[in-house]
Amino acid sequence: MNAMMLGFLAESSIHCGAGRSAGIIDLPVAREAATDYPFIAGSGLKGALRDRAERLGRGDIDEVFGRQDHAGKLLVADARLLLLPVRSLAGAYRWVTSPLLLERYRRDCMRCGFSAKLGEIPGPRSGDTPGALADGKGKLYLEERELTITGPCPAGVIEAIGPLIRHPDTKQRLDAQLAIVGDDEFAWFCRYAVPVQARNVLAKDGTKQSENLWYEESLPPDTLFYTLVVARDAAARTALAEMFPDSDPYLQLGGNETVGHGWVAATLQSHAGPATELAAARGGAS
Repeated sequence: MNAMMLGFLAESSIHCGAGRSAGIIDLPVAREAATDYPFIAGSGLKGALRDRAERLGRGDIDEVFGRQDHAGKLLVADARLLLLPVRSLAGAYRWVTSPLLLERYRRDCMRCGFSAKLGEIPGPRSGDTPGALADGKGKLYLEERELTITGPCPAGVIEAIGPLIRHPDTKQRLDAQLAIVGDDEFAWFCRYAVPVQARNVLAKDGTKQSENLWYEESLPPDTLFYTLVVARDAAARTALAEMFPDSDPYLQLGGNETVGHGWVAATLQSHAGPATELAAARGGAS
């Protein structure tokens, strides 16, 4: 399969809305129905990639991304959550993931045709309190949850996640900040530990009275997503690689662009690796 993987590390809050509300949050983020895990719909992601191509002035946009009566050469999947920043009593936050997310990541890597080298998917042992694999000893306090640290995160997990993070200094924090919790605990954090902002529309007559108050859910900076992109031919593969040069690897996803939301730093992985892929694209190789 001629597939590539894009990693997206949030530089600002992200709001990829669900388009509907089923509770007190007026504008929730899009979530998987079965797990409640946030995700970014492939249709919105493909639109963001097309918008970036238009801003770069590419002449092959319809060929690569398609038009109403003709399919494009890039097939873009939903972006899946891999790391969620959660407030910690010790330190600023922990990057939290779970065995289910790591299993999905390994399966998606296999679809791309390369190995994530995760080894056996680790799971924290359970005791009187839920367990976690993380740096340190004793208890780990995330939000109001208490977890027992049962061991360190496996080096293979850190090594496999690292290529999705663009910035070297950010990548170096993985070892100290990564925490693997149980699937049930991770689902709780996805439901109750994401930010909710109150937004308002004020009257235009100078009285500053509220005309419309609503609550909006978003995902915090440093959230990590990834997605699979399949190219139908070498030209489409090269086009995607050229869209994320080292000088400008940023993409805007979701809503609230005018207030700075949705900016992510992208990385591209392929069989050849990120650096080789970009070098080949610039040199015109397939």
